[in-house]
Amino acid sequence: MYNYEVNLAWNTDRKGVVSSPVLPVSIEVATPPEFPKGMPGIWSPEHLFVASVSSCLMTTFLAVAENSKFEFQEFSCNAVGKLEKVDGKMMISSITLFPEVVINDPEQEERAIRILGMSEKACLISNSVASKVEMVPKVLFSNELVAQN
Repeated sequence: MYNYEVNLAWNTDRKGVVSSPVLPVSIEVATPPEFPKGMPGIWSPEHLFVASVSSCLMTTFLAVAENSKFEFQEFSCNAVGKLEKVDGKMMISSITLFPEVVINDPEQEERAIRILGMSEKACLISNSVASKVEMVPKVLFSNELVAQN
């Protein structure tokens, strides 16, 4: 069992600071601007929630790729969380992940997709939330990136 301690201190208006005794950087958080008295330009709980799922996919992918001895050049992942009212309650009802993996060998494309799928299934944050988490993976080839530039 592991514990992850996070502390929150309200500052003013609809804004506070999230910190952890084991991390050197604090994060300013606020109500998103879509809500009454929300504040633009500041991380919101909704952003952090979606970022948590996306970053968990990355860390899980890195572990699965390493254990599988899978070589890749780059990994990135955009994510979109859908906030809506469900059964009278506001919730992030779904999160769509758009991971992109850059590889050198086109023959490894299916393997990249399999490793992304394994990573999605093993992601502990995705497995811990009620939101539906979907993934739309993309594999790129490094020689194509050179041709585009």
